[in-house]
Amino acid sequence: MEEEKETTTTTTKKKQCFWTWALASVIFRLVLIHFSRNLNLASRPEVSTPLTSLRRLAEGYWLKQSSISPYAGSMYHGSPLLLSILGPLTVQRGEGQYNHLICSLLFVIADFMTAVLIRATGQNLQMAYNQSLKSLGIVRLLERSEMLSSGDIAALVYLWNPLTIVTCVGSSTSPIENLVVVLSLYGACKRLVPLAAFGWVIATHLSLYPAILIVPLILILGYGPDSPRRKLFQQRASSKVGENPSTDIHYQQKELASQPMLPIRFSWRLVVHFILWASLWSCYVLLLCGISVRQYGGLGEMFKSTYGFILTVPDLSPNIGVLWYFFAEVFDYFRNFFLIVFHVNILFMILPLAIRLNHRPCFLAFVYIAISSLLKSYPSVGDSALYLGLLGLFVKELADMQFSFFLFCGYVGISFLSPVMHNLWIWRGTGNANFYFATAMAYACFQIILVVESVSAMLNHDRMLRKLSIMKP
Repeated sequence: MEEEKETTTTTTKKKQCFWTWALASVIFRLVLIHFSRNLNLASRPEVSTPLTSLRRLAEGYWLKQSSISPYAGSMYHGSPLLLSILGPLTVQRGEGQYNHLICSLLFVIADFMTAVLIRATGQNLQMAYNQSLKSLGIVRLLERSEMLSSGDIAALVYLWNPLTIVTCVGSSTSPIENLVVVLSLYGACKRLVPLAAFGWVIATHLSLYPAILIVPLILILGYGPDSPRRKLFQQRASSKVGENPSTDIHYQQKELASQPMLPIRFSWRLVVHFILWASLWSCYVLLLCGISVRQYGGLGEMFKSTYGFILTVPDLSPNIGVLWYFFAEVFDYFRNFFLIVFHVNILFMILPLAIRLNHRPCFLAFVYIAISSLLKSYPSVGDSALYLGLLGLFVKELADMQFSFFLFCGYVGISFLSPVMHNLWIWRGTGNANFYFATAMAYACFQIILVVESVSAMLNHDRMLRKLSIMKP
């Protein structure tokens, strides 16, 4: 009884600690929003891109209100549905400035909901992880005391990440994109197929790159959340039967059946339901988009101005990525070739990673998001905020990851150096484009190191579980 009371008290304290820090992050955002005009984050190329800028969305809504196509003039390149939802909130006041307060509050709510969904997803992954360790007989790993669970840590990392805060305060639509991505992962982990399909369809509609997340979503629905390799459970079961051949066979089978086992066979029923729901949501979104842009060229014009804009990279304004500088220097004759190379590079990584990490689909989703944020046409720090938050879901598995302190210092250094180099180049005139591009190259290198080291640490963790599972208890 005393142990149960202590456990209940500890759990209550953890919940109170989480909600206290979560509410503190919301208050901190509201304070920064009050001084957002002085911070001038909306004009930062690291925060706002041609696809996520709220200023461009306000311009597109003004054009639509003037009976002009919102895609005229190459100003707005986002979703017409997002334009219909956020557009009325950007109506100009008498001072000539749009009312940013309501939009900023909406972004704060989106960030908070994203953190709550990350926390719920982490709790689901934690339950699956504990169940896997019990099935393998590795109980000692469960005895490690924790200040907070992995879900709480991931949610707080997302809420208190300076990149997340800057994106929220900087009038960028990235918080909404991050919300629907996490919503799809949460729906898949909870086996809520309509919710997972809705999140995936909306995320793909807003940004295109989340389309590759269909692979981890199908693996989550088919096999369940992350777990050790499935052959370990079969080896464990067969070894238990082989250790006691004299025991009654009926008793052995009954004992093995009573143990919690993860699904080894692929569940095609949920996958088929997901495809049907995704098709249904896609048709519904296309119908709404068709109604919204029927007077401005129809769906063809929308696809050309949104997905075509992403794939062809016509806007070479500086950002935190590397494509703007590369295509500004490359000859036009080779432009189409390198466009194919950069975009297909993402697709080439899908199959090998899915084969190697098919037993850890949530971690696979993190890897896909990190790779797409590295190679996408118009990246922002909001993309990094998402995958860094998801990285907190695997604090146990990645506890022995190398170069952690080096990566932390690298991200902090780039966060400070990037605005300095941009200021030297654009405003002071004492630098050139190479100054700013150097920070973008360093930023890309740190992202590559993070992906490589995290995958290596996860595979090492799986090897450690395999060694412990074959040891006699």
